[in-house]
Amino acid sequence: MKGLKKKRRVQVIVLAFVALAVSTGLIGYALRDGINYFRAPSQVVEEPPQASEVFRLGGLVEEGTLVRGQGETVRFSVTDGGASIPVTFTGVLPDLFEENQGMIGTGRYINGVFEASEILAKHDETYMPKEVVDALKEQGVYQEPES
Repeated sequence: MKGLKKKRRVQVIVLAFVALAVSTGLIGYALRDGINYFRAPSQVVEEPPQASEVFRLGGLVEEGTLVRGQGETVRFSVTDGGASIPVTFTGVLPDLFEENQGMIGTGRYINGVFEASEILAKHDETYMPKEVVDALKEQGVYQEPES
C-alpha cells in the first residue's frame, strides 16, 4: 500500500513538471512576436538586424531630412549623434512629429532603410523617451531641457 502511494506521488510530480514545461514553452512561443527590442541608430549601424526582425528605432529626427512624398509616404532620417538611419513611413504622422524632436518607430531594417509601421512622437516640449535619452547620453550629445 505504501509503495503505491509513493509511486502515485512521483507520477503526479513528474506530470506537474511536464505540464509546467509545456505551458512555459507555449507562453514563450506566443510572446516571441510581441517583443520589440529598442535600438539606437549607432547600434543598428554596428550590428544590422536581419530583415525579418521587428524592433524599435529611436533618436532625433535629423534636421533637413523630412520629405513628404505623394500620398501618405514620408521619408526622414533618425540620428543619435553618432549615426543616421533613413526611415520610410506610410501613414499619418503624430501631430507633434517634427525635425530635431525625439521619436520612436517600430518596424524592420531592410536594405539599409528602416521601414516603420508605427511612429511615436514626444507628447510635450520636454518629453523624450527614456531609451532615446540613454542613447543620446551614450553618444555625448544629450542636453538637459530648459525649465
